[in-house]
Amino acid sequence: MGIFDQIRFITTSIRAKRLQSFLTGLGIAVGIGAVILLTSMGEGLQRFVISEFTQFGTNLIAVNPGKVTTMGTPLGILGSERLLTLEDCDALRRLPQAEAVVPMVQGNVEVSAGGRTRRITLYGVGPEMDKAFRLQVGSGRFLPPDDPRLARPFVVLGDKVAKELFPGENPLGRRIQIGNQPGRVIGVMESKGQVLGFDMDDTVYIPAVRALDLFDREGLMEVDVLYRSGYKPAEVVAAIRRILINRHGQEDFTITTQQQMLDVLGSVLDMLTVAVGALGGISLLVGSVGIFTIMTIAVRERTAEIGLLRALGATRNHILLLFLLEGTVLAGLGGTAGLVAGASIAWLVHAFVPLLPVHTPWSFVVLAELLAMTIGIVAGILPARQAALLDPVEALRSE
Repeated sequence: MGIFDQIRFITTSIRAKRLQSFLTGLGIAVGIGAVILLTSMGEGLQRFVISEFTQFGTNLIAVNPGKVTTMGTPLGILGSERLLTLEDCDALRRLPQAEAVVPMVQGNVEVSAGGRTRRITLYGVGPEMDKAFRLQVGSGRFLPPDDPRLARPFVVLGDKVAKELFPGENPLGRRIQIGNQPGRVIGVMESKGQVLGFDMDDTVYIPAVRALDLFDREGLMEVDVLYRSGYKPAEVVAAIRRILINRHGQEDFTITTQQQMLDVLGSVLDMLTVAVGALGGISLLVGSVGIFTIMTIAVRERTAEIGLLRALGATRNHILLLFLLEGTVLAGLGGTAGLVAGASIAWLVHAFVPLLPVHTPWSFVVLAELLAMTIGIVAGILPARQAALLDPVEALRSE
């Protein structure tokens, strides 16, 4: 039996039972479509989060007060916990690896100017904030390098805040009230948009020492260290830890590298992608059961046809190959339909919800189609073997 005869045999068989073939292919199509759609959304979300984080650079290390992990000993036995201070920032600036050190205090506050009032997110930071986080000043300048403990009441506005408090006006040099503190605007940031759900344009930057006074805090919420290229993160972390332990007398702080943040997020998103892909796998299992069922029924319905083929000289291997190919073609057609449907729905989702990232790698497409065809082969093995083992005389007699 030549290759064209085999193709004709398979296509004729599929057309002869259109409804059964359609339902079988539909099971595979739904599974593949679900896998493509869900994994595309998971992959797109992962790429989005990574791009959001890395837009600030990859050489950032965050230091937070308090120790996340303990050694089983109450902290009070070793001594009272010390907060991160502006003096700690001064000490970290002396590190040869440090390119910029930024104190950080964050909170919500009411700002008013020219009779207009609104509530925004405020960041108390240092003069190197724009450099460390790759922020661009649209007009004016960022906070000057004053004495951290005696910083002047200067204010830098986010793009959105500047437009709403000073519509159609130049805010530079204007006075603004931030909570109970007056300030003078010296700069306006370029529009940054939202980063991980935070509107970077709807914010105000003031010196960290003034934010500590505004929120009545004794210590900083975080210290961010931008280290120079060429140094290994572990080396910088060790240097930061050594300086702060010398100052605090114990390790009552937590150091987190940007790579650690990405690793944690990546593992969570990978698990999410696998979980949603597994949901599509359930549909694939249902589709494989459909192929097994329809192929088993086909063997019983075409017993005489199998006997005739054997009588005309077809070997058991020929029969086995024919039924395996039929199952593979059914799964392949269903898989192709699922790929088209899944990719189309993913594109439509992104078109209607632009903020929801979607990305379908070609590797997913190839693997999904190979998976569909593998399911067709595996589900068709038992029925195909059953057909190949039929006795030709008994098969002909069944007519």
